[in-house]
Amino acid sequence: MKTSNLLTTKYLVTSLASIFLVSTSLVSYANPLSPIAAEKIDTPKVWISPDIQPTSNKTTAITVWFDTQFLGDGQAYNRRAKEFSNTKRRQLRTKVLECLKRISEQSYQEAKSDLETLKKSGAINSLERHWIINGFSCRATPKGLQAIVKIKGVSKIFAGKRNSRKVKNSAKATFITKSNRPSSPVFNQLPWYISKLQADKVWKELGITGQGTLNVIHDNNFIITPSLIRTIYTNSKEIPNNGNDDDKNGLIDDYHGFNFNFNSPNLTSTPLTGSPREDRKKLHGTSCAHIICGAQADNGAPQFGIAPLSRWAGVVSKNNIEAAIEWAIENEADTYSMSFSRPNLGERRSHWRKIMEHGSFCGVFFVSGAGNFAQTTKVPVQMRIPEAIPEAVFAAAGVHQDLSKTSFSSKGPVKWNTEHYKDGIVQKPEVCAFNYQVPLLMPDGSVKPGKLNGNSFAGPMFCGTISLMLSADPDLLPWDLKKIITSTATDVAAPGVDYETGHGLINAYAAVKEVIRLKNSKTH
Repeated sequence: MKTSNLLTTKYLVTSLASIFLVSTSLVSYANPLSPIAAEKIDTPKVWISPDIQPTSNKTTAITVWFDTQFLGDGQAYNRRAKEFSNTKRRQLRTKVLECLKRISEQSYQEAKSDLETLKKSGAINSLERHWIINGFSCRATPKGLQAIVKIKGVSKIFAGKRNSRKVKNSAKATFITKSNRPSSPVFNQLPWYISKLQADKVWKELGITGQGTLNVIHDNNFIITPSLIRTIYTNSKEIPNNGNDDDKNGLIDDYHGFNFNFNSPNLTSTPLTGSPREDRKKLHGTSCAHIICGAQADNGAPQFGIAPLSRWAGVVSKNNIEAAIEWAIENEADTYSMSFSRPNLGERRSHWRKIMEHGSFCGVFFVSGAGNFAQTTKVPVQMRIPEAIPEAVFAAAGVHQDLSKTSFSSKGPVKWNTEHYKDGIVQKPEVCAFNYQVPLLMPDGSVKPGKLNGNSFAGPMFCGTISLMLSADPDLLPWDLKKIITSTATDVAAPGVDYETGHGLINAYAAVKEVIRLKNSKTH
């Protein structure tokens, strides 16, 4: 690895895993053939979140960070983005994933004996390792918490919010082993937001339709419609419906995604009942998928997707965000759509942020709506988690068809003043899309105009646009894509960037055209 002449650094090489540790103050420039350097979290003693309030003789959910991480301090994201500014996205994903798993294995092996002793004594239970963040989660008694503080490498302990046990869903999963995948987009019966975002112009003039991209959608429920059957992802390492963990990742039959709530491949937690109001809620995840990559179907369903030749996979997870994102990374996801919002996480906001920062360096573009809390919550907490996360998460606010702001759309800025992140006031959202009276595509192929409201649906429009951009250049880095999407947006509110609509309305055509221009300039 080549390092700056202005700084010196001391590399510590461990014989067990050949892990390179580097001071978090170092700015270095990556050699793509070298192992990626990990960083140390430099703390004089173990930090315990004030959110943790142990109760005598009862266990408390906690999440632990070891002191070796890919990104060390709170400024590491931008620093390492500079370090890898000349690296290709897919190459960087491979190297960072390798680094994350390597440091996780070393830290766990060093702590394993102590953790096993605590498990046997009953001081901890429900132990779950993570590699997306180098650490683990468990439930601990007060004595268990005191013992964890003394384990080698433990650096920070956050309050956890996790299911204490897995449950099974008795319903059978749907597996699509054969489908008539779309080979080209269609241009008739398109929903109005397609032309407003100029996605159809991207397909027609630039020939980019989302080919080769995978969009993982994190939601509560998926009804797999004929439109989504045509674009559904299949895990080639898994044999569907054989009851085996073929790809050896700890999950059985994760062919199209996984339901971490039920420890099941069944993405349909609750089926439709025929009640229009209730079914609209149950079609939430389905509607997000339709907006991103819904294809024209044999039952007459029109093409709803902004990136109609891209693929989608579903993950269902209320609390186990680590496992859901690890699944997405290992299945080489390009985007990760999150139409949900978590309030009042306290210091645990840092845990979510570090996970998504690491995931971003693994090539995943995290996308969220800005939230629907303008009328109920004050700034700077109208935008919550994950939408409030800077750099690693792209957030879309919402506007009407006439480009005026919707009254419920959450506004920025956001504030970061946790123990780990001291950014202060941060600009959010990045851009805006449409979040009011969006048409609802039903499983039978019929369309219900104006039935979808909320930033849950602005986020997928952003996600679909990113999918088009990555289809044009699969090696586009997150920080470069952010510059492109914000610089090409159409200003719709106060001149320049603002806290209501960000840099403006997404312009898919201008963004993809700029991606192609920059890609061509690098090859000439």
